[in-house]
Amino acid sequence: MNANAHDAPGLSLLVRRPGEDPTFLHTGLASFEHGLAIGPHTTFNIGSVAKQITAHLVLLAAQDGLFALSQKAAELLPRLEISDVTVAELVTHQSGIRDAESLLSLTGFRDLDHYTADDLRTLAYRQHQRAVPKGHFLYSNANYLLLAEILETVHRTTLDDLARLHLFGPLGMNDTCFKADPRYVIPGAAAAYQATPDGWRHTEAPVTLPGPGSLWTTAGDLDRWLAHLHRERRHEHQLPWQDALSYQPSDHQPYLYGPGLYADTRPGRAAVLHYGHEQGFSAATHLDATGLRLICLSNNAGIAADHTAAVLLRELREQPDLDPRDLLPRVAAVRRKPKAVVRSQDAVSVESPHVELGTYTCDQVPGSLRLTRSAGTLHLWRRGTRDQLTQAGLTTYTGDGYTLTLNGIADQADRFTLDLDRAPGLTYTRR
Repeated sequence: MNANAHDAPGLSLLVRRPGEDPTFLHTGLASFEHGLAIGPHTTFNIGSVAKQITAHLVLLAAQDGLFALSQKAAELLPRLEISDVTVAELVTHQSGIRDAESLLSLTGFRDLDHYTADDLRTLAYRQHQRAVPKGHFLYSNANYLLLAEILETVHRTTLDDLARLHLFGPLGMNDTCFKADPRYVIPGAAAAYQATPDGWRHTEAPVTLPGPGSLWTTAGDLDRWLAHLHRERRHEHQLPWQDALSYQPSDHQPYLYGPGLYADTRPGRAAVLHYGHEQGFSAATHLDATGLRLICLSNNAGIAADHTAAVLLRELREQPDLDPRDLLPRVAAVRRKPKAVVRSQDAVSVESPHVELGTYTCDQVPGSLRLTRSAGTLHLWRRGTRDQLTQAGLTTYTGDGYTLTLNGIADQADRFTLDLDRAPGLTYTRR
């Protein structure tokens, strides 16, 4: 089924009930510049949905005796300073290693700045202790960057070649590949766009992160992958690879987390799933215990694949006899209005004089941060841009995605702690 819209980027959707042929919907443009519509061979960056592929390759390598899941990761990664982290803890996000992209954001990196996977691994290697207690969940892309390095080291080949040999080739996933270099051209690739008051703009940045992201694929190829996951289960109520790796509590209750997959184990809802958001792309995969498969891929930053997938699943649960072909056009017809662009303030646009409170550094993160006060308000500066902080307590302030806690009143504080969602417990000291 096709419902091609020519005024906006869109979606590629697939619903397959057990024993039935898949229902497809491709709507919107893959490329504004070339007027190309999204079709069955249009590839999307699926972001963190790629984690289940990386985790699967890790489990295959462990099964082949190349390492043990209980093995200390530092034995395979000599630069890793947190010596008690196991390979299994990397897979299930229980290593306590902070997310390297979150750390990099503190250095003031901008949207189009280039950094590599090794730059991020280097930030992971700067860490010398867990950011959360052992056994606690901390979602971090750094875990999967390190797993990709382990795979490439023990196999002596690239992650993409490894995946092609063991998964993509055997499963017929001919439109799927890891993009290890942002300069590579992916055949049939969609571009991602963000709506602004001035029109559409590109959202992609010159960055690739093999392991946690940078996997390009189609809805049809992901259907083949989910079918493979379903066939590997020994019985209906077993989760994929559950006999090799136990699923652990996650950041999204009541879901557990296993080999790159969230798991819903509630009666009547048993399923594995994952979502991905990467540079304007979004993706969602869902596989339930009966074999029902749902895949949603989007190249429109204003249409979240996870939200669309949730709507579809709710409708399918409430109307078990519903023909998916009757539902998909209604979902795909939803259009979001362009959002106003909120522009960050920079050094030139400061309205009031700022009193300098100090420059601070952290041994876990390169660069420095500054604190200033202006008109009674605290501001955090990084590389010429500033965040206006909101006071939440006597010494606690909040910014966009983080909390800052001073060790005293602002004018006298010689250090503070930054807690980011995926990188907590960073101590900054006055330089």
